[in-house]
Amino acid sequence: MTQTAIEAAEAKPQLLGREVAERALGLGLVALLLIWLGYHVVQNPRLFVEVLLTGISNGALYALIALGYTLVYGIIELINFSHGDLFMLSGLLAAATLITVMGQTTASVLGFAALIVALVVTMAGAAGLNVAAERVAYRRLRRAPKLAPLITAVGLSFIYQQAGLILNGSKPHNWRQMLDGSFTVAGVRVAWSLVLVLAITIPALLALTFVVQRTRQGMAMRATAQDQDAARLMGINVDRTISFTFALGGGMAGVAGLLWLQAVGTTNYNLGFLLGLYAFTAAVLGGIGRLDGAVLGGFLIGLVEAFNGGFGLGQKWSQTVIFVLLIALMVFKPEGLLGKRTTEKV
Repeated sequence: MTQTAIEAAEAKPQLLGREVAERALGLGLVALLLIWLGYHVVQNPRLFVEVLLTGISNGALYALIALGYTLVYGIIELINFSHGDLFMLSGLLAAATLITVMGQTTASVLGFAALIVALVVTMAGAAGLNVAAERVAYRRLRRAPKLAPLITAVGLSFIYQQAGLILNGSKPHNWRQMLDGSFTVAGVRVAWSLVLVLAITIPALLALTFVVQRTRQGMAMRATAQDQDAARLMGINVDRTISFTFALGGGMAGVAGLLWLQAVGTTNYNLGFLLGLYAFTAAVLGGIGRLDGAVLGGFLIGLVEAFNGGFGLGQKWSQTVIFVLLIALMVFKPEGLLGKRTTEKV
């Protein structure tokens, strides 16, 4: 039996007055933002494009780190606060491999070969450390109250910071970048580091998406994230699947660490706190547990930071602006931009 048009219309849930007001307010804020951006495009298009490219470069790094948060949360609902400091250690490992050991600081055939080797070493090192953390610290607490692994993650973060303090020192360390400088396209200055960031980030994101969506191991990850007990009944090795997820997240942090070294050229023992906070914000902004949400949130955070520094309140207010936007989103859409609203079972 089919529904009539009137019955179908009556079956649709009616929006409450508050929801209509919130939606109207959100659309109004988006319209004001577009008008503000359009004004700056007209006023200084060259500077606008340069700021946009800076935001894309930073956003790519935030997205890579955010993927580690969202992968782990999606499969065991753990907010791994040590992930930002894992990124910091990845930057130190990349510097040690590429510059200290292989001594490559110039763009050449040998230099790019060394860069690829350093990328593989950094990804493997970060993935191995993340898997070891899961095996030693988190696995035993998997059925414990949620506060226990959360505190463990904070403690592990302090351990990573102490290791970074020993390896890097208390002051920021500046490293020579392989691709320093820029080139000009239609009057717009484009940094070579942006080319490198996009050349590595885009294949990394595509490879991660392929693994999660198109492989048997990715299917096991999605099944484990949905129901661990049912996954075990289907013959899936849950422990190995969770370890594989930690390895993927660590690998993305390794990529971000090497790219940060080449894009910014500075390492610091407490760098992971701020960058990890930005990345976690990006994961929440896009919808925690969703890969596309983490990528979207990372790029949005990078763009907000860049446009605020270029046209807004200034760089010193970037953190305030970012977290005000996050708070506003959590008030109006707590599930994130791409997340789905769910009802918690009791």
